[in-house]
Amino acid sequence: MPKDHETRPKPANLREFFAKDPIAADRAFFGRESHADRRGFLKGVGLATMATMVGAHIPFHRNMPAGLVPAAFASENVLVGKDGLTLLNDRPVNAETPPELLDDPITPTARHFIRNNGLPPDDMDAGTWSLTIDGLVDNPATYSIADLRDKFEVVTMALTIECGGNGRAFFDPPASGNQWTYGAVACSNWTGVRLKDVLEAAGVKSGVVYTAHEGADTHLSGDADKQPISRGLPIEKAMTDNILIAFEQNGEALHPMNGAPLRLVVPGWPGSCSQKWLKRVWLRDVVHDGPKMTGTSYRVPNRPVAAGEEVAKEDFVIIERMPVKSLITHPANGADSGRAVEVRGHAWSGDRTITQVDISHDFGATWMKAELDDPVNDGAWQNFRANVELPMAGYYEIWARATDSAGVMQPFAIDWNPKGYLNNSMHRVGLRVS
Repeated sequence: MPKDHETRPKPANLREFFAKDPIAADRAFFGRESHADRRGFLKGVGLATMATMVGAHIPFHRNMPAGLVPAAFASENVLVGKDGLTLLNDRPVNAETPPELLDDPITPTARHFIRNNGLPPDDMDAGTWSLTIDGLVDNPATYSIADLRDKFEVVTMALTIECGGNGRAFFDPPASGNQWTYGAVACSNWTGVRLKDVLEAAGVKSGVVYTAHEGADTHLSGDADKQPISRGLPIEKAMTDNILIAFEQNGEALHPMNGAPLRLVVPGWPGSCSQKWLKRVWLRDVVHDGPKMTGTSYRVPNRPVAAGEEVAKEDFVIIERMPVKSLITHPANGADSGRAVEVRGHAWSGDRTITQVDISHDFGATWMKAELDDPVNDGAWQNFRANVELPMAGYYEIWARATDSAGVMQPFAIDWNPKGYLNNSMHRVGLRVS
């Protein structure tokens, strides 16, 4: 009789292996039956197949931490179902999208960035998933995804999510953390129910100050008693109309790396508020103090500081709305171009709208107004375009700056902060005209 691993498929690459049935393939490849019987990342019979894929025996396989993806094929595995993303880190998985791949008015799922803080859950079965609403409510409840669909209005909205650290790579001196450039932002169509409606059904008690969110992802240490992240929202923000408990992205089930089967989508605030693999929302009479809510996480100094300055923890404040920003998605940086150039991109600004986007091709000496679309709904980015005529052959830079409904204009550069958050410096792309 052949051994189990000898009957498993031996595909040409991991993308092919995982494409048809990711859950079954994951079980076959890694031998994962349940979280309880895993030994690190590998379990017994999965080892032979992994050794075949990396091309050699793995002498120290028992030392491999839970969640570690072998570097030899890290990007092939964790980015299955994604198109063109740049992998920044594989434990936890973080990957951004090059600006030129964000040209679509609505971001395809395959090009939505990934920001994880812990290890995704093994079980993402939508049929057995449940969400608990409790804390300071009159009617605590637990819902299946089917219950949410049946009991509340199902809505679809285009909503922008941006990581608070987007642009961190450009701070000097460098700030610690994932070195995002421009691509930790997206605007997909999300389908779900309003958080507001679910909280109203639960009955929000007087004195509630903050929500608290919990997901099913696990801490990188493997300690089941530790949460990788648990953030929340002021109750006034939570009760707005465009925050969704989402179970579909672009008309299909959520991608596993984007929080399947259930997540929060909180547009205009740091992406860390949009808890993935959502299992619980509870209401509190104090500002939530879960992991990544305290200290310096997703916080900035309460005043301008000098580059490299040490800032006391008590002088940090929680980031709420994201700043005004724009992104050029066409042409790509470094492209060869003719003299006639169509410039395209997106602009957004927290809870506000964009009133104007300006384009310059002469290093900011002169500016032209771009054509700007209205947002398709509250919380969506706005698409812009402009036709630029370049006068002669040579090197040019296209600059974009957005102005929001409060009159705040995107700056050429921003002040440094210790954690590298909220970088909304103007986006610039270089062109060569021959």
